[in-house]
Amino acid sequence: MSDFGPAELLTGLCHTDEENPFPLWQNGHIGACFNQLVLGALPHAGMAIFSACYLSMTSPPCGWTLRLVSALLAVLLFTADVILVSILQQDDMYLDLLSDCCAILAWLVHFSAIIVLQKTAFRRTRGPPLLFLLVLLSAPNLVITLMVYCETEGYLNLTEPLKLARFVLASARTLPVLVYLLAFVFPCISDAGYALHVNMVDGSPLIQESIQQDTGEIVAEDSSGCISRLFYLWLTPLLRRGQRGELERPADVCHLPRKLRTQVVCRYFHQWDVGLLRVLHKAFSLRYYMLGVLKVVVNMLSFTGPLLLSSLVNFMEEEGAPVSIGAWCALGLFVTTLLSSVLRNIFVFEVSKVALSARAALVSAIYSKALRVSGSSLTGFTLGEVVNLMSTDTDRVGNFFSSFHELWSLPFRFSITLYLLYLQVGVAFLSGLGVALLLVPFNKFLASRILSNNKDMLRHKDSRVKLMTEILFGIRVIKFYNWEPHFTQKVAERRKQELSHLKAIKYLDAMCVYTWAALPVVISILTFVTYVMLGNQLTAAKVFTTLALVGMLIIPLNCFPWVLNGILEAKVSLERIQRFFKLTNQDLQAYYALDSQTSVLLSQGTFSWQSPGAPDPSKEGEGSLVVVVGKAGCGKSSLLAALTGELNRLSGVVYVADREAGFGLAAQEPWIQHASVRANILFGKDYDPHFYQAVIEACALSDDLNVLPNGDKTEVGENGVTLSGGQKARLALARAVYMDKDIYLLDDPLAAVDTDVAEHLMQKCIMELLRGKTRILCTHRIEFVDKADLMLILFHLILILHSVFFLSSCCRCSSWFETDGGEQDEDALGFPPDLCVDDDADPLGAEQKQVGGLAWRVYQTYWVAVGGVLASSVLMSLLLMQASKNISDWWLSHWISELKNNGSTTSNASFTGSFGSSHLLLFSPGGLMSPLHSLQTSPSSNMSSDVKFYLMVYSSIAAANTVFTALRAFLFAYGAICAATAIHNRLLDRILKATVSFFDTTPLGRILNRFSSDLYSVDDSLPFILNILLANIFGLLGMLVVMSYGLPWVLLPLLPLALLYHRTQHFYRHTSRELKRLYSLTLSPIYSHFSETLTGLGTIRASGSSIRFEEESAKRLEQNQRCLFLSNAAMQWLDIRLQLIGVAVVTGLAVIAVVQHQFRSVDPGLVGLSLSYALSITTLLSGLIFSFTQTEMQLVSVERTEEYSTGLPTEPQHQNAQLPASWPERGLLEFRGAVLAYRDGLPNALDGVSLVVRPGEKVGIVGRTGSGKSTLFLALFRMVELNQGQILLDGLDISTVGLGQLRSRLAIIPQDPFLFSGTIRENLDPCGCQSDQQLLDVLDQCHLSSVVSRMGGLDAEAGERGKFFSVGQRQLLCLARAFLTRSKVLCIDEATASVDQKTDKLLQQTIREEFREQTVLTIAHRINTIMDCDRVLVMCGGKVAEFDTPTALLQSDSSIFHRLVGGGATERH
Repeated sequence: MSDFGPAELLTGLCHTDEENPFPLWQNGHIGACFNQLVLGALPHAGMAIFSACYLSMTSPPCGWTLRLVSALLAVLLFTADVILVSILQQDDMYLDLLSDCCAILAWLVHFSAIIVLQKTAFRRTRGPPLLFLLVLLSAPNLVITLMVYCETEGYLNLTEPLKLARFVLASARTLPVLVYLLAFVFPCISDAGYALHVNMVDGSPLIQESIQQDTGEIVAEDSSGCISRLFYLWLTPLLRRGQRGELERPADVCHLPRKLRTQVVCRYFHQWDVGLLRVLHKAFSLRYYMLGVLKVVVNMLSFTGPLLLSSLVNFMEEEGAPVSIGAWCALGLFVTTLLSSVLRNIFVFEVSKVALSARAALVSAIYSKALRVSGSSLTGFTLGEVVNLMSTDTDRVGNFFSSFHELWSLPFRFSITLYLLYLQVGVAFLSGLGVALLLVPFNKFLASRILSNNKDMLRHKDSRVKLMTEILFGIRVIKFYNWEPHFTQKVAERRKQELSHLKAIKYLDAMCVYTWAALPVVISILTFVTYVMLGNQLTAAKVFTTLALVGMLIIPLNCFPWVLNGILEAKVSLERIQRFFKLTNQDLQAYYALDSQTSVLLSQGTFSWQSPGAPDPSKEGEGSLVVVVGKAGCGKSSLLAALTGELNRLSGVVYVADREAGFGLAAQEPWIQHASVRANILFGKDYDPHFYQAVIEACALSDDLNVLPNGDKTEVGENGVTLSGGQKARLALARAVYMDKDIYLLDDPLAAVDTDVAEHLMQKCIMELLRGKTRILCTHRIEFVDKADLMLILFHLILILHSVFFLSSCCRCSSWFETDGGEQDEDALGFPPDLCVDDDADPLGAEQKQVGGLAWRVYQTYWVAVGGVLASSVLMSLLLMQASKNISDWWLSHWISELKNNGSTTSNASFTGSFGSSHLLLFSPGGLMSPLHSLQTSPSSNMSSDVKFYLMVYSSIAAANTVFTALRAFLFAYGAICAATAIHNRLLDRILKATVSFFDTTPLGRILNRFSSDLYSVDDSLPFILNILLANIFGLLGMLVVMSYGLPWVLLPLLPLALLYHRTQHFYRHTSRELKRLYSLTLSPIYSHFSETLTGLGTIRASGSSIRFEEESAKRLEQNQRCLFLSNAAMQWLDIRLQLIGVAVVTGLAVIAVVQHQFRSVDPGLVGLSLSYALSITTLLSGLIFSFTQTEMQLVSVERTEEYSTGLPTEPQHQNAQLPASWPERGLLEFRGAVLAYRDGLPNALDGVSLVVRPGEKVGIVGRTGSGKSTLFLALFRMVELNQGQILLDGLDISTVGLGQLRSRLAIIPQDPFLFSGTIRENLDPCGCQSDQQLLDVLDQCHLSSVVSRMGGLDAEAGERGKFFSVGQRQLLCLARAFLTRSKVLCIDEATASVDQKTDKLLQQTIREEFREQTVLTIAHRINTIMDCDRVLVMCGGKVAEFDTPTALLQSDSSIFHRLVGGGATERH
């Protein structure tokens, strides 16, 4: 008994020989033992086990009657067969009993499962597909059993009724199986809209169904069973929805599994001081390192393919080999490829989850840090850098997770492959390896060059995107001054630098592609030549196993430099992020004193933006009004920044009562969110209708809300772009007031409003609604000083405290106020907001997502951008490259076949014979199909010449292949550069020609996305993935040709598999494309919100709203993560199905080869060639659809750029050739019935304006906020075209003049002062037309010469958006800019609102002197600014209310101007 083992058990059970206990083939058909155990008992056992999974489910019934009856009938038939077997008592009785009992058990359990399933959510569906599959697996056993009965004597003989009865029972068993399968395929369900859903509460361990449950309510993956997770069945509802075209909103996609949710992931991340890498290690190490074990198993399984291929080809070459060896090889190929596919899929998906978690944690941590970092620290980072931390750098760190396991697994695979090669061809492999190893340092050199060029390219890209950001922010200024050509040139220069490095990268890439694409052929040649020269004989098994191993050898060699690069890039990104995390945080506890009896205390304080500063003693009691006055740039805004903690406190004491509650801050430059008016005012607080109405009235917003199309539900553009300056200031004030804080810091909210509104705000809002609050008001309106409890004067750097009218104390104040007197504006960065928080109608429009497949127009666009001839050349070179590769492999197989046919016995003779013509291979009439006939000679006569001939032809084909490969690589690189250049130029040209209304209604983040991420895709990602796609397409075509030629029978299973492949990828692509679009759509709001946060950082922190903004950011990130996770999951859903198709192809090929071997109709060389190709089919199939989908995703970027390049409304581009160079000579301006509305549906901003301004006349323009004053200038500059009427300049209709001609002959100082980053010289004179002396003179006229000289002269930096100047100083610089133009018509729009009274008077005097002969139009809210004008124009509701001399208007008591002057009387005295 001690020798009794599995073999003896099988021998006894099956009555077979001990030498072959388990034959697969017996008496001309499949062995009975194999049939009953593997094809019979095994599927039934599986059916029993998986059916049992569904026995625990409960809830109401419906009827699967046919399937229920079929299962019961099958049980009865198998029971009858058991009885007959027991009576017959044949040799294989126990085998039949075992098989039948398994079947009875399986069908009984299945019967019970069907009863249970009827009572669950499955009742409206076909039920679990797995059960259908298990029933289907039992069918082969039934068919083979019937075939055996037909061929075995006695079963069809009427004289043996028991055997005949068994045959009848077996035939009858086909009926229930057939009925069952039909009942599954045609379920007869009244509601045909069935779909599988997850996470119901009926307790199913697998997949469950809810009637049309919304995918947006499903939690992905959680509560799904192992089969569902393995084959991603939980994703089916989403895929079906995508196929129906119903994935339209981010809310339609499934929720993240609990472990991947942002809140859960972020718990790991709270200690940044210990180093980012250590935190990542601590958070994800265990889960991540465990995946390494899985990677080892996958790597080991990948080697079984070549080894089994070797065994199978050996079997083919041996004519009398037992068929069981071939069958075992085929089965081994099936099992190992299946297992490898499943485990690889699991590994990739789990790694993507870890990367996703890390991304969520990093993005959240960066946002959180930005809210806490001190203002002075943040100045060291530009917009591009901070946004790149959140986008590019976090993505690179995410890529590290997939690269790390490759880093150790590639050398591991390389070593094993080398060992296997050694086993195949001995030391001959060293020759090929030598070349490969020589290429490694070369490749390392290429990789390092690519890395350095990549860094330079990204640096220039950052610079270009930063410039584009400034251009978009200052687009009005650029258009006003007709600077588009100059800035186009500036962008073109930076783009040229960027492209020079991109070109280097692409050509280096091409060199890499060339070396690695040519390497397999070179290695193969050298290995085989060396092997033959060493006196060995090639066999089919050796050749094709070696080819398969060489293919495996190339992958680690090819990938390693890129993996290394990925890890190095991740290291650089980690260091960049770590540098950001190391910035100093605001420490409010250390900044503020602990206790005081007052509301606000500032004593002997020295503060600095960066460097040491000045002492400020001041003290404010609770409920007092403190007014701070002083000239522009003296430090008023800095004083408020010191109180909010935005400055560095170097010494002294600051105390603020109840600092945690925050301040009500109204900044000098109003920060308006991209949301509705109401959302801006509420700022996260609950809506209190009574208090809200009181705030609206106190802030004089009632009239404005009545004019807006949707009242307070109207969306305001980004940074309040659809509002006037005064409306923005009052909206920001209303937000501060609604916060209901104890302390209010009001930084010049009265500057942008006219006199009567300023009086209203002062009285109703500051004095009444905020009575009892501590209020610190910075202002230039000295008429309100008498209402103050305390006055602070900042004058010539001395801080003086006045208690209304008498001197209290005095203290020195050092130079930092003047040199760095800008307000807290250094954070005005950014990608502006791109998400509408309110659910109400949005006139700006949420970004539109394209739907459906990519239009052929998109492919055509890219084709045209590359160039038709060039694109055709690339395709031709690819075709030739693939053809030459396939021919070289075919030549090898032909060589082997000839060798075998000639039966050479000489050790070093690969072939004996001579050719009548050496050109037979390539030029014979039959082409590749023609056999090469040889003349038999003595075995040794021509052996060396024959070997030389074969090697020469093989080498020639290989050499041709390398040439075509090089052509393809370099032509493609050149084409990619051409496309990148063309697409960018078209986009930039169209954007700069777009109308101003486009910029008003489009968030700048959306436009910047085109110039940053979309162009990056066009430059880099799209060419990279498109190259892979084209290689895969031609590779697959070549593979199919070779396989079909080698084994034509393979076409039979290939056709249904091809249909299945097409349907699967088609099903996947719909959803994948929509998920990518949704991912892009949800990405902009993350960066936009981040940028919006940075812009309003002072307001957010002062009001104590940081936590709410963090939560909002987390929400947006979660939405984006959902789309990204499901995009990854969909990719793996496809991958596992394609892997299974690949497994089917490999198994099918092996089975066909074994069957054909039995009929002796197969060429081992061709079988080896076909199988060596088939082994890589899974990789190729999944690579093809992955690269195709990725290409489609990247082409979305082309689609988005094309949308702007062709679809934007542009300004008229015509020029007036007859226009005199001196026009306008006089400056006579006439409006005739001018009517203008900004957009359809909005009220007229100008409503029938008619007026004449005489040459050289000085006209002052006044009117309530929103009355159309600034619109007059916009109409004059044709920033918005008139709906009706005309504007004449010197008698010429300006609509007949080219825009560039018109704007270059006019000058304007716009309401919002905008400066570009760069030097003061570049800001004054971007085109470099003026001399330094002229620039200095004009600065002196604008009273800026002392400030500029202190900063370092004309070459001093203005800072990003002019952050080194105060708002008042910026207005003066813009005034200087206008002075330089010396135009006949000068328009001044609130140019001195933030300038003190004295400087304003001096400026008005300068304007009168310098522009004596010019026509000057001045909009002003300060009445004294325009009292010296020749005439005053009063605007009201878009109409001309009054237009006369100031004297005439003052004499009329009913005059609006008279009332305005009355309100501003105090100001003039």
